[in-house]
Amino acid sequence: MTYIEKVNKAKDLIAESLKLHPKIAVGCSFGKDSMVLLHLAHSIKADIPVFSVLADTEFDETTDFKNKVVSAWKLNYKEYIFDQEIGIKANLALCCGKPKVDATKLAVKDLDAWISGVRKTEGITRSDFKYVEAANGLVKVNPILEFTELDIWRYLALNNISVNPKYKEGFRSLGCKYCSYPEADENETERAGRWKGTGKACGECGIHSQPLR
Repeated sequence: MTYIEKVNKAKDLIAESLKLHPKIAVGCSFGKDSMVLLHLAHSIKADIPVFSVLADTEFDETTDFKNKVVSAWKLNYKEYIFDQEIGIKANLALCCGKPKVDATKLAVKDLDAWISGVRKTEGITRSDFKYVEAANGLVKVNPILEFTELDIWRYLALNNISVNPKYKEGFRSLGCKYCSYPEADENETERAGRWKGTGKACGECGIHSQPLR
C-alpha cells in the first residue's frame, strides 16, 4: 500500500466510523502518531470529540504542547489525569500501567467507539492488530494502523504539523518522564526507550492489549 493509499484509507475509515457510531471520540496523547490521527479526524469533522488520558508525571513540554494544540485547533476536548507520582519509583514497570488503563476505561465508558492512533510497526505487540476491533460492546478504530514511522513523519512534514519538542532530544516514543528514554542506538526499535531496563521494556501500557469494558 502506498503512502497516499494509507492516508485515503485512514480518512475513509474515520468518515465511515462517524456514520456508524453516534458516540465516538478520538483518543489523543499528543505524541507524533496522535497528531497525525488528530489532523486526519479534524479535517473530516472539526468538532469531533477528543479525549486524552495523561499522567501527573508528564513532561512539562507535553503539557505545554497539549495546551497549545487544544487552543489553536479549538478542540472539542476532555481530559483525564491519572495519579501515579507515588509508588512507581519503587517499580518502574508499573509506570503508566493500571492507573492509565483505569482512567481510559472511564474516558470510554459512555462511548460506542473510539479512534486510536496505534500502528502495527511501532512494536511487535501490535503486529496482529486490526483496523476495527470490538470487545464487550466497545469498538476501537485504528485508521493509521499500517502507517510506518516514516509515513508519520512524512505526513507531519507535508501538512506542517507541529510536534512535541521532546522529539528534538532523540525520543521516538513518548510516555511520561519516568518511563520514556531517548534513542541510545540507531538500531534500536521504535519503542526501545519505553520502560527501559525493566521486564516491560518495549511493551504496552495496557490500553491496547486488554478490553476496556
